[in-house]
Amino acid sequence: MNSGTGIQELMAAETRASQIVAEARIARGDRMKQAQVDADELIAAYRLEQQDAFDKKANADGGSGNNASAKLQAETNAEVQDMQGQFHQNAQKAVDVLLSKCCEVSLEVPSARIRSTQKLYGK
Repeated sequence: MNSGTGIQELMAAETRASQIVAEARIARGDRMKQAQVDADELIAAYRLEQQDAFDKKANADGGSGNNASAKLQAETNAEVQDMQGQFHQNAQKAVDVLLSKCCEVSLEVPSARIRSTQKLYGK
């Protein structure tokens, strides 16, 4: 009878141990979830703080983002107009240079070519 009760006690201890392990796993999972929630809250607070600081600096530096954007757009348009003007001024010059280079054909055979041909054909 003692051996039967000993086995039952061992089985009960094993059951309790597996319950303790299961509870520990659940508790660990709960702690991890809570840590994630806490971290998300900290990140959100930090992000909000940094965004506020950025907004204050942007407003102090340039007033509003639209004003800076409009200024940049105006500068870009002015530069584009300037480049288009330069293009129209120099377009004919570029065409003239290209045509002159295309029409300049030298009919003179270089002396190095003559020598290499003579060596090849033995003249």
